Amino acid sequence: MAGKAKAPIKIIGERDIELFLGNRNHYDHIVKVGKALSSPIRLEILNLLKNTALSLQEISDILHIPVSSAALHIKTLEKARLIVTETQPGLHGSMRVCICSMQSFHLETIDADADITDNTVTLDMPVGNYHDFELEPTCGLADENGILDAYDSIRSFYSPLHTQAQLLWFQQGYVEYRFPNLANPLLALHELSFQMEICSEAPGFLENWPSDITVSVNGHEVATWCSPGDFGARRGRLTPHSWPSGRTQYGLLKTFSVRENGGYLDGLPVNQEIALQDLDLHQKPYITLRIEIKKDAAHIGGINIFGEKYGDFPQGIVMNLVY
Repeated sequence: MAGKAKAPIKIIGERDIELFLGNRNHYDHIVKVGKALSSPIRLEILNLLKNTALSLQEISDILHIPVSSAALHIKTLEKARLIVTETQPGLHGSMRVCICSMQSFHLETIDADADITDNTVTLDMPVGNYHDFELEPTCGLADENGILDAYDSIRSFYSPLHTQAQLLWFQQGYVEYRFPNLANPLLALHELSFQMEICSEAPGFLENWPSDITVSVNGHEVATWCSPGDFGARRGRLTPHSWPSGRTQYGLLKTFSVRENGGYLDGLPVNQEIALQDLDLHQKPYITLRIEIKKDAAHIGGINIFGEKYGDFPQGIVMNLVY
């Protein structure tokens, strides 16, 4: 074919592209790759270039498209770092030669380091099994049969029945849990996380009712999440029939975690002022988790904490230690 490359092209791109959806630094590259792969013609170009260097004119001839169109497609593929081009001598002056610069593309939606089941220790704490609390009404506890003790009374939190609670709520203040310290000093801990189903607390329910919920571990704040509302427009998937409609029904599943390089909310970095070493995990036989609506919060909208028999997710508060 006319215009064949006369010199070998240097492969200066990435042979294997690996991107992690949880890393914000990868977002721009992921968007560019997604755009590049969204065109059947660009997929054809990648297929042509996977083993052979071709000029723009050759690509245009093979695919029966104008050279100008081929150039635009090549530019998009270059931006995504899926191909590389260089200028080489041709029969009539210089020409641009293109070749695919990568052999494989992998998009990871879960942090592989934190997705090794065999290296994770998990404990599910019932929501009613708190160790300490200091809170203000509106407040209460419920099991699968309904309200425990008295509605809207702090007294109910002292009831011996509180450990049976499957739903817990309050307007302001905190509840504190003590998890058994299962950290193994002989292994390198990658992440300590707590996962819970939570939402705001409003009279009845209000879908638009923001509340700033702060989670702390061993006295160190991990993150504050602004819950958008108190959800009750539909029934929770697990909420028992004894619980009336027109009240809180379900929450959102949120994960607060600490790694060596900071605090994370749902896998995204939010706090560089905390690290695993700050938690002194080998000093006490327990790990303290505090869930709080602060007095000085911008949105004091209360909180609901769901157990395994309420809401959408069959769990209490789940602690994970990932090695």
